[in-house]
Amino acid sequence: MLVFEINQDLMGILNRLSSVCAAPECKAYLVGGFVRDWLVGRDTSDLDIAVSGDPLSTAQEGAELLDGRYVLLDDDNRVGRVVVAGEDHPWHIDFTSFEGDIERDLLRRDFTVNAMALDLSAFTAGEVLLIDPAGGEDDLKSGLLKQVSDRIFQADPSRLMRAVRLSRELNLEIEPITEDTIRLNCELVRKVAGEKVREELLRILTLPFAGNSLRYLDELGLLCRIIPEVEVMKGVKQPKEHYWDVFDHSLESIAALEYILRESDWVYGRRGLQSIVPWQEEIQQHFSQEIAGGSNRRTLLKLGMLLHDIAKPEDRSVEENGRIRFLGHTKDGAATATAILGRLRFSTAEIRYVEKLIYHHLHPAQMSQEGMPTHRAIYRFFRDTEGAGIDIIYLALADYLAVAGPRVDMDEWHMQIERVRYIMDVHNKLESEILPVRLLTGDDLMNEFRLHPGKDIGRMLKLVREAQAAGEISTREDALQYVRNEMDRGACCAA
Repeated sequence: MLVFEINQDLMGILNRLSSVCAAPECKAYLVGGFVRDWLVGRDTSDLDIAVSGDPLSTAQEGAELLDGRYVLLDDDNRVGRVVVAGEDHPWHIDFTSFEGDIERDLLRRDFTVNAMALDLSAFTAGEVLLIDPAGGEDDLKSGLLKQVSDRIFQADPSRLMRAVRLSRELNLEIEPITEDTIRLNCELVRKVAGEKVREELLRILTLPFAGNSLRYLDELGLLCRIIPEVEVMKGVKQPKEHYWDVFDHSLESIAALEYILRESDWVYGRRGLQSIVPWQEEIQQHFSQEIAGGSNRRTLLKLGMLLHDIAKPEDRSVEENGRIRFLGHTKDGAATATAILGRLRFSTAEIRYVEKLIYHHLHPAQMSQEGMPTHRAIYRFFRDTEGAGIDIIYLALADYLAVAGPRVDMDEWHMQIERVRYIMDVHNKLESEILPVRLLTGDDLMNEFRLHPGKDIGRMLKLVREAQAAGEISTREDALQYVRNEMDRGACCAA
């Protein structure tokens, strides 16, 4: 048996919980993920304890004893949680019930590696009594994720996506019979609640090589059933500059993104391709920022890459000369993605962020036809993208790599990076040196030009900021003269 040391803080928690379950009529077992992770030496802050008595009253007693917080998770199924503050992270301890034999309870679980238990009182006394009726320990050693029975997905269809996620998290291979069962039952994934699909999808996207994981979901028949709009992307031919069709391009763009974000290798990466991409601590921290509900920019950016060309099939046209075009696919794609993410119960903040990524994903390349973009164009880009400008720039870089694939031209790539560095340098200068200086206020406009409060004030201040960013004005006097000129041209109405 694989046996590893246990965190001393956690051992103290378990010792106190063992005293709560010390009554002769109450049996308590550590079950599921904790046992699995402990056996392979994987740190975890989540514990599951199955008790033969009432789990809710046991959880309440445990919360009081540990100075923790009790949370009722599921009244119908009698699931209670205790949250205990830790030095580095909170501990989450979930209490559930089992009836009769613990082995029979374990055999109703999903995968063999999750169908193991440890007697809590024996464990805290230093005696390891592993209960393993399905052979989970051997499967862990063999690197296999195996179903407990062929009925597990019918009992809970969310296990279909969970199988892929666990295999990636634990570096396990889904064994062939379980794979076949997933394919046989893939239609059941349509019954999974949107909230649960969102949770599993985000957890998959959080992991490295997410593009490969999504491809695996597709091979198992799951991806196009949770996002049916993806199906029509397959086989959609693109202009000759593209190495892949729309579907494969979208998955490869995720792999390319992970590559330039220093998260994983890319099969088409080559010497000098990644190292010249701007990367420093501030950028790394930027992509780790939370958007909402625990999801950060990095994870949602991968989701945006999956969906950035979602409207290409419907917007595809072929001109008489054979030129393939996708006019309007950014606007239509943003609308389609909004509908998809709403259906999957993403938050408003998450949806708005992904919508901006898709709507603006061509803008970095459109800021100038040739040469470097103007300061005005750069200012407008970051203003219009509302905090997602850096993200869209990196999306565009990954998109560029996934267009060419193995045919990336290094000279063109160097030009792309030079352009990105220029845009980011100008933006940083605008943000740190130029725009913090406020040349005019709304009161200034009303006092100097006798304007009434209203939209005209906002429009004129917007024009002033843009001219300031472009370097056309730099003093209050410049700004006032600029406003006079704009008013003479009819840009604003005097009182």
